[in-house]
Amino acid sequence: MEQLNFTAVTTNFSNISSTLAPLQVISGSSKRLVPGIVLSLCFVLGVPGNLAVIVFLWRNSQQLSSLSRSLMLNLAVSDLMCLITLPLWSYALLNTWIFGSVTCKVLTYVLYCGIYGSLLSVTTLSIQRYLQVVWLQNRLNQVGQRGILVLLWIMEMILAIPAVIFRQLVKNDGWTYCQTEFSSDAQELAFLLTEVLLGFIFPFSIMAFAYIRLHYKVNQTEFFNNPRMTRLVTSITVIFFVLWIPYHIVNVTNVAAILLRNQVLLKSVMGIRKTVGALTFVNSCLDPLLYAFASKNICTREGGRERDPV
Repeated sequence: MEQLNFTAVTTNFSNISSTLAPLQVISGSSKRLVPGIVLSLCFVLGVPGNLAVIVFLWRNSQQLSSLSRSLMLNLAVSDLMCLITLPLWSYALLNTWIFGSVTCKVLTYVLYCGIYGSLLSVTTLSIQRYLQVVWLQNRLNQVGQRGILVLLWIMEMILAIPAVIFRQLVKNDGWTYCQTEFSSDAQELAFLLTEVLLGFIFPFSIMAFAYIRLHYKVNQTEFFNNPRMTRLVTSITVIFFVLWIPYHIVNVTNVAAILLRNQVLLKSVMGIRKTVGALTFVNSCLDPLLYAFASKNICTREGGRERDPV
């Protein structure tokens, strides 16, 4: 009788496992489907928007000589570099990586160059705005502007190298992934902490300081008392913070999971990393609105004098 009961329990457990198996597959598929859809939408909306900004700024190049506008163009190009890689990433999320190891590394390098280029452009723009409005510094000449842009590109190309070094093809459960892989916990910790410090804490601290000072100056000076500018500079910091903070919270949580050797926490982090990573690309879609279309003064002159949008 006991043997029969044990057999019945085993059979019921097997039936339950068979019933839940498709649900687990669906759950795993949904974790890839959501970021895949987000990436696809970012590509469809962001690429035309940034192309429009590039064309607009290029056609008005004679009027757009200030450093802030050069940085807008650099920002649009950097965002476009991120967005043009999205179709392959989206395909790989919904299917599997079929494009080979070389393509994996090249796309990763282009992607991270775009990410760091965007961050550096926004950060430099905040510094330039701070110096011009708060300290009333004169604009740089063409040589100085070009020197700053060249320096930004050199920095972003250097900062993108670690991502390429650790990016490789990994096979798991019949799928091939182009993902970051480490040989030790020390490597992963160094990589994650570098991303958090250079990709968020350092640039956001600069932007926050600059825009707090800008708001103070705006409130104290009638010449710069422009509500449109106030809304624009506020949106810069808020959008950057909102869309990037989840990704870096995941990074910090990942660091904690490694230090605590908590496998449950580590699996949870891995489960949501793709989704929060996809959200960061929304910033590249909003940048054309924030840095170009939101400003009606982008290419106007008042009283024969060129005025910046911020």
